[in-house]
Amino acid sequence: MLRREAPDVEVLAEESGGARSDDRPFWAVDPIDGTTNFLRGFPVVGVSVGLMQGGRPVVAAVSAPLLDTAWCAARGHGAQDAAGHPLRVRDDPQSRGVVATGFPFRRPELRSRYLPVFDRAIESFEDIRRAGAASLDLAYAAAGAFDGFFELNLSLWDIAAGALLVTEAGGVVTDWAGDPDAVFRSGDILAGSPRWHERMLELTVTAAAAGDFHSR
Repeated sequence: MLRREAPDVEVLAEESGGARSDDRPFWAVDPIDGTTNFLRGFPVVGVSVGLMQGGRPVVAAVSAPLLDTAWCAARGHGAQDAAGHPLRVRDDPQSRGVVATGFPFRRPELRSRYLPVFDRAIESFEDIRRAGAASLDLAYAAAGAFDGFFELNLSLWDIAAGALLVTEAGGVVTDWAGDPDAVFRSGDILAGSPRWHERMLELTVTAAAAGDFHSR
């Protein structure tokens, strides 16, 4: 459908290749986010489509087909769910925060960066969820179900659409050093409410400064 309706816009997708460009807009597409969930009958499965322009997402759609829901956003026009209700990140100063994450199970060399941050997060926040589909983690962060989401080394098609949902819902998206542009190159993402993001960024920066890295 994208190639038919917008034939001049390239498509970068996990299964079908393509190339990214900072000069021309392109689609970043993950046609099935949460493949293992899908194969095992766990319905946390997403379809993620984001239009990138100038290094940042400008249009986004995320669907959870097995949960019969979806979300969309456009830069400067807000984000909404399938029923047209606007999305807003959670802002509850009384809550310790429920956080979504993803483990670097395919990249064991990243554990030395991830685990010290995870240790700090599980001590700092009320609870942590790991469902296995980054696009849906971001969508639910935008909708306020989670206070935020953090993970390392995700691909652009994993985060392009969801990141825009979060920012258009009033949240903040950066990499683990606080850079709002570098996150779309590294995939090291912190995304959530401004209050949560400030707390989470302090954890990642503190862990990096302390050199508190280890492997298990």
